[in-house]
Amino acid sequence: MRIEIAPDVRLFVDVDGFGLVPDGPVMREKPTLLLLHGGPGFDHTGFKPAFSQLADIVQVITYDHRAHGRSDPRPAAEWKLDTWADDVVRLCDALGIVKPIVLGQSFGGFVAQRYLARHPGHPAKVILSSTSAGFNLERKLPVFERLGGPSARALAETFWREPTEANTEAYLREVHPLYNTRPPATPDGRLRALYRLDILRHFIVHEMQGMDLLPGLAAARCPVLVMAGAQDPVCPPADSQDIFAALPAGRAELQVYPGCGHGAWRDDPEAAFAALRRFILA
Repeated sequence: MRIEIAPDVRLFVDVDGFGLVPDGPVMREKPTLLLLHGGPGFDHTGFKPAFSQLADIVQVITYDHRAHGRSDPRPAAEWKLDTWADDVVRLCDALGIVKPIVLGQSFGGFVAQRYLARHPGHPAKVILSSTSAGFNLERKLPVFERLGGPSARALAETFWREPTEANTEAYLREVHPLYNTRPPATPDGRLRALYRLDILRHFIVHEMQGMDLLPGLAAARCPVLVMAGAQDPVCPPADSQDIFAALPAGRAELQVYPGCGHGAWRDDPEAAFAALRRFILA
């Protein structure tokens, strides 16, 4: 379904599980888990079907960021973190969601960090999965070289410094498969997704290369779980360590998963989803 969150702005939204469930003589309201997908320029479909396993304890809501996937196209002037972060609040207002649990994966973690900074009292909890607070290209390149050799490093550097249509396609074909340490659980996932790679290139050039989300993290008021894959080349664990250190003491925990790449829930789902379940129920 498409939900209008502002005049002429509609986001594609999908829901897994009832929010209100029978519990003896009453109806009990489950918390809402709001999933912020990666990219930019990708869509929400990478969360499916993995996150359905949490529908017994939360109502799972996925959506495509503004201008992404099945959401309505929007002008490039709106392709920025402040807009996407504020859309989390706009969407919650439209759906009547109070105190969501917000999970941001990769680029979705950029959005979640900016959301934390701009709306610190809004979430009940936040999960930052395989994400970064800055560009940190110097950390990425050695890992890409270790995993894919000098050619992977060279292609990654060319793409991240000056993305073009040609090197974006080459990067996704040759380098993107290095992100994870095990084959995808759903091999056809990339075929099902809708891509807006012009958004990806625009964001890298206009915002990501100068991005620094660390100062805003001090505003966090809720528990934050930071999850990192020890073998993640694009958001190396040192990036998650920076995020953890910037969060208020006592509010955050950091989990680094050995043998995992970009999204521990992809490479070690048993351990990652056990941690998510524990954090949600705590």
